[in-house]
Amino acid sequence: MNDPVTRLDAAAAGPRHFRYFDYVMAAFVTILLLSNIIGASKPSYIPLPGGTQWSFGAGVLFFPVSYILGDVLTEVYGYARARRVIWAGFAALVFMAFMAAVVVALPPAKGWPYQDAYEAVFGNSWRIVVASMTAFWAGEFANSFVLAKMKVWTQGRMLWTRTIGSTIVGQGLDSVIFYPLAFYGLAGWPPEQLLEVVLSQWFIKTAWEAVLTPVTYFVVGWLKHHEGVEVFDTDTDFSPFAKTSG
Repeated sequence: MNDPVTRLDAAAAGPRHFRYFDYVMAAFVTILLLSNIIGASKPSYIPLPGGTQWSFGAGVLFFPVSYILGDVLTEVYGYARARRVIWAGFAALVFMAFMAAVVVALPPAKGWPYQDAYEAVFGNSWRIVVASMTAFWAGEFANSFVLAKMKVWTQGRMLWTRTIGSTIVGQGLDSVIFYPLAFYGLAGWPPEQLLEVVLSQWFIKTAWEAVLTPVTYFVVGWLKHHEGVEVFDTDTDFSPFAKTSG
């Protein structure tokens, strides 16, 4: 029989071992990396009436899952532990960018015909890399902060309000930072198109969060029940650079 769920302030949760925290952390980092490696390189489209098409980056189908896992981490384990996971994801993105730059720059073996294709997929400019990392960092911390604060305000009720509310803020900040920082001023990216992409990506990511709300409820409930704890950030240092214990 599992222990009943105990409501604790984040500080009272203290240094302790959670059975499933490492698995959620691994899932978060994995989805983050794969959505950037596999999804970000391919544009796709949805056919619209009249023969027109609406284009989107394929990564938008899976990247929002990292935000859902970020919600789960903050809701179940508290902001401080979510902060540790966000930094782990950021470090993984830095290493991924470094590794991609090194491997792309290496001269291909004689007779290997795929260098151009390899560069097209993995050879992102440093402007895009910096924009991606900055947007992720700001968006994830904003998402976690808003959810933690709203949990205290709502006294742990109405989970859907804080998962969707935090996503509106976090994904909005992510989109507003990434696209202008990566593409503003470049040929083929007039300001009106840039604004359209920012708004559409923001809407899609937030809509995914809303659609997957039942899944979020299930995962959060399952983890709280099996970990036997529910953390409230009533006395937490919300600085992204604060030392995390536990």
